[in-house]
Order: sequence, then structure tokens, then C-alpha cells
Amino acid sequence: MNGNRFTAILLIALLLVPGFAIGQSRIKDLADVEGLGSMPLVGYGLVVGLEGTGDSPRSLFTNQALSNMLERFGISVTSDKVRTRNVAGVMVTATLNPFTKGGQRVDVNVSSLGDARSLQGGTLLLTPLAGADEHVYGVAQGPISIGGYAVESEGVSVRQNAAAVGRIPAGFLVERELGVSLDGLEQFRWSLRESDFTTSRRIAEAINTSTGQTIATAIDPVSIEVNVPANYPGGALGLIADTESLPITVDIPARVVINERTGTVIIGENVRLSSVAISHGALSISITNAPVVSQPGAFSPGQTTVQRATQVQVQEQGTGVVVIQQTANVGDVAGALNSLGVTPRDIIAIFQALKKAGALQADLVII
Repeated sequence: MNGNRFTAILLIALLLVPGFAIGQSRIKDLADVEGLGSMPLVGYGLVVGLEGTGDSPRSLFTNQALSNMLERFGISVTSDKVRTRNVAGVMVTATLNPFTKGGQRVDVNVSSLGDARSLQGGTLLLTPLAGADEHVYGVAQGPISIGGYAVESEGVSVRQNAAAVGRIPAGFLVERELGVSLDGLEQFRWSLRESDFTTSRRIAEAINTSTGQTIATAIDPVSIEVNVPANYPGGALGLIADTESLPITVDIPARVVINERTGTVIIGENVRLSSVAISHGALSISITNAPVVSQPGAFSPGQTTVQRATQVQVQEQGTGVVVIQQTANVGDVAGALNSLGVTPRDIIAIFQALKKAGALQADLVII
């Protein structure tokens, strides 16, 4: 009852959105503006303050890094003499938005690189983060929040979530910008995340209709080129903001996705079946070992022995021949398969056979 009520509320909410219909998506949910991607950053650092849960002496890179850090403070100690469990070597990662400015802060993720048991209570020391271009874009530092715990005492351990991975909210200070700017931009491109000829053309038509000008052209199944009119309010930024929420009816390809490891089958909206006759049988083999006790007679010199009797049962279940008429929608496909009374594992085998027979008008994707 509650599930049906929730579904009804969701459908009503979607219908109340002005200019938006069921089955439509916004341009910003389908595509990205070329050249405005984020920059992944990475760096190696040290976490201190770990009450005995840090790296062991076997983590040579942690010992070396700690020795190098202490030398910067005028403390000379060789890496083979370092024996502390309060320090852990970690990899620090962050993602830099193309429009992030110097002085802003970004969240960072911290992951143990050695054999530290937990980063709970630790503090990341000053760590430079660099991009793929090998330029340093800022530094990360701060206390780590792991969202879990790992406790060990006298051979008994209690663990919740991942204790060797943590996060520092606003722990990265941006010192170098990516230098992306929309000022004076006369042309830009939308890039579809899933290539499709029809969807690409629909986006171009929607932009042209919205602006009343022929400024967008579908170049290929992925790219839509948009020319910024000279007198457009706000320039490229204004044009992107005005058109990114336009509703687009996405053309979904006919596709059946199968995950054989989990037995999951996903059937797309446009999947069709030709008229076909299906016969599917399941072979079940059961082998059981039952203990049989042999008891000697009273006062006899024999011994009690236990033997095992093996029983094998073979059972074959068949559905006969079921004729499935040509289907018109995904509901008909589901109903036709349910009429066979088969399991998801059997459905996977049936779809593979249907594709081989040419009766499945869809791409069969196995993951």
C-alpha cells in the first residue's frame, strides 16, 4: 500500500513540473560541455596521531618518508631506525572543478598505502597534490574522519566500515587554478555521455527552437556544436544556463543486459520479440549420502561400523512447447517469459538462444 502511494505521489510530482513530460531528461543530465571537465589530483602524505594502529616497520616507504620529513626539521635519523606505529603512509586524492578559484577549499580522500589497521584519530600532514600535468595545484592537511572504527584487544577484533580509508572535509587548499574561462567564447560543444544519432539531433533542434535561431548543429552522435550569438545576454555562460534544462526525449536503444554472476536481467523499453516457439526443460540431479549403522549381535566379538549409502535422483522438468506471438512492448516480453514459469538463470539461457535464432530484436549485452 505504501509503495503504491509513493509511486502515485512521484508520478503526480513529475506531471506537475512545467514543460516536462514522463520519459524526458534535461540536456545537463545527458551531456557535458567539452573542455569543462574536472582535474583529478593525487599526492603521497603521512598521517600521524594513530594510537598504535599505523604502519608496521615492514612498510619501508613510510619509514623513509618519515625520516625525510624529520630531516626537514633538523632531526637526523636513518629510516632503518624508525619504529613507530603511530604513523601511516597514505595516498591523498581530490577532484578540482574547472571553475574553482585560488583560496577555495575542496574535500579530499585519504587511503592507507601500507598495513595500517585504522586511520581513526589521525591527522594528515601538509601534502602537495598534483594533476596529470605534474603541476601542483594546492596542499591538503587536517584531521581525518573515517566513518567507522576498528578495535583489537587480546586477539579479538571489532570492525565497522572501512577504517583504513577516510575523508577530510574542505581539507584541500587551492593555490593554482585550471584557468578555464567562458569570457569571449564564441562557440562551444555539448558532448553526449551515451552516443546516439537521434538524441544528438533532438538536442540541436531543442536549442534552436528555444532561442529562435539556428545556432546548434549535431556534428555526430556525440557532439552538438553551438554558436554563441554576438548579442546574446550573458554570452556563452548565459546561453548554457538558458538551454541546459531543456527537456529532451531520449531515444533508448533496444538492449537486454545480463549479469550471469548475479542472475540479473534488465530488458530495455524498445525490446521486441518475433513470433517464436520455445521449449525449455530443467535437469535436476540430487546426490545424498545417508549413514547406515551396522550393529553386531549381542555378546558377539564384532564391532559397530558406520557405512554410507549413496542415493542419486535425477529429475527433468519441461514446459513443453510454448508459442510466443510477436510482442509490442517490454510488458509483453515480460509476460511471455513469465508464462514459461522459469527462473532468472533460465531466462538468461532463453535470451541467448533467442538471439541466436534471430527472434530477439535487441542487442544482447553480457556483463
